[in-house]
Amino acid sequence: MSGAFNLLRISDEAMGAHQTWMDAVGNNIANVNTYEPTSGNAFQAQYPIFQSDPSGGVRVASVAEGDPQGREVSMPDSPLADANGYVRAPDIDMSSEMGQLIMAQRGYEASVQVTKSAQDIYTAALSIGQK
Repeated sequence: MSGAFNLLRISDEAMGAHQTWMDAVGNNIANVNTYEPTSGNAFQAQYPIFQSDPSGGVRVASVAEGDPQGREVSMPDSPLADANGYVRAPDIDMSSEMGQLIMAQRGYEASVQVTKSAQDIYTAALSIGQK
């Protein structure tokens, strides 16, 4: 029966990894228009790095961060603008982030479905002994 519980554990770890991925992407998207003075660092996007677990699951090994230099954007009316009218913006590509969000969401949904299917199988197996 330990193999049966491994399936649930692995699926749970996958859901956790995909949730971490969705959280990071959501944070990146929420901060895409966060501007800083050119004298400071831009918002640094977060990119979780995943690693396979020897027991068959997955875990977050680390979180990489985007370039603190970001990109300079002309916003002469901003109170954060330097003498040349520039502010520092994060180097985040919205189309890439949206693609990442879709992949993370689909992976999470697949893990949920695996958990539901495993529960159905285990319930059916337990009912065999009751008949």
